Amino acid sequence: MFFQWLKHYMPRSLYGRAALILIVPVVSVQLVVSIAFVQKHLENVTTQMSETLLRELDVIASQMVQATTTDEALIQMQPYMSAFQMDVTFVSEAEVPAKDYLRWYDFSAGIVRDTVRAEVPSTLATAFPDNRSVQLYLDSHLGPTRISFARGRVAVTNPHQLIVTMAFFGALMTVIAFLYMRNQLRPITRLADAAQAFGRGRTVPYTPSGATEVRAAGGAFLDMRARIERQIEQRTLMLSGVSHDLRTPLTRLRLGLAMIDEDDAEPLLRDVDEMQRLLDAFLDFSSGLAEGDPEEVDPLEFVRLIVEDAQRAGNPIELTQASGEGTIMLRPVAIRRALENLLNNAVRYGTRAEVSVVLSEKSLRIRVEDDGPGIPIDRRGESIKPFARLDPARNQDKGSGVGLGLAIVTDVARAHGGVLRLGESETLGGLSADIVIAR
Repeated sequence: MFFQWLKHYMPRSLYGRAALILIVPVVSVQLVVSIAFVQKHLENVTTQMSETLLRELDVIASQMVQATTTDEALIQMQPYMSAFQMDVTFVSEAEVPAKDYLRWYDFSAGIVRDTVRAEVPSTLATAFPDNRSVQLYLDSHLGPTRISFARGRVAVTNPHQLIVTMAFFGALMTVIAFLYMRNQLRPITRLADAAQAFGRGRTVPYTPSGATEVRAAGGAFLDMRARIERQIEQRTLMLSGVSHDLRTPLTRLRLGLAMIDEDDAEPLLRDVDEMQRLLDAFLDFSSGLAEGDPEEVDPLEFVRLIVEDAQRAGNPIELTQASGEGTIMLRPVAIRRALENLLNNAVRYGTRAEVSVVLSEKSLRIRVEDDGPGIPIDRRGESIKPFARLDPARNQDKGSGVGLGLAIVTDVARAHGGVLRLGESETLGGLSADIVIAR
């Protein structure tokens, strides 16, 4: 459960996760070493040096007790001040700080202060004005006394050097490792970009590079792309060849029927027209994936023109929404065919249709809604399969088909890296068909 919650805060990209794998161990080691160094080494050394200082302070205090005046005390303490490298000065109460002075980040100063106050009850204040000197204010029978000495007597001179050096070289090695890792991840990113582009119907130049495993994956992708392209090409050529071969006998049938009586030829002509329509549908289906090259298209203007063409043809179609701005890579011929198939279905099985197009930062959505009978939920998956005809779902009296309309739309959407979604129209009550394409 904890890891499921943590997953929401983890980086999504490969670069982010790899950087996290590099940074977390380095930072963790530095924190552990820093804490261990501060607690086990720096704290012990500072405490021992402070205790040595306290013994020296006891010697000086014993000389001060025997004196009756400040001058006499200074004379008696002079040899010891020279030996201990200390400076003792008698000050007024006004010169004594109201509280201890030390910087918030000065860890060793806090240890010295606590040690002195614990062992010397007469301590009035302690001051650590800089990294070079320390001042202790003690109470005595001769008045407040200030004892000054070098900071190096009670603390390590530069305790932060190890931490700073460790942090600097840790950051430096992390940057170097990240640069090397980025070079190793770049071929994976290029492979992902090439695969994503191919999924959206574009073929971009790609050459396998990087580690052996990445090269193997890149080679497998190129083989897969080549097989898919050959399969599409073979399917297109097969259907085109069959359709072309059938056009010749159909033309001969038309010529033969033109020579007989019109009443006798009329039903046969309808059959010939039906066969011609079926051939055209096969050609549309075969060329739907690869017809035309992708180009920058303004989808709002593109859909508006298609709707206007349908309206001029007398179809009750209305563009109800067009929001967003910008362009997107599309195959205009294929998208037009897919949208026209949806519009033809909408007006064939309903009385009117509404079209909306929304372009966002992430996707393009083209929706066609009608007021027809719709398609049951349990049969929507079957409806997008080639040659599937849902007689109970649609009114076949208004037209017949070969079951390729939604299949063509589905193939065109997939060729653009998108999807066709079927649902129920909230406004018209019939079928709602969405073409959703990622940008």
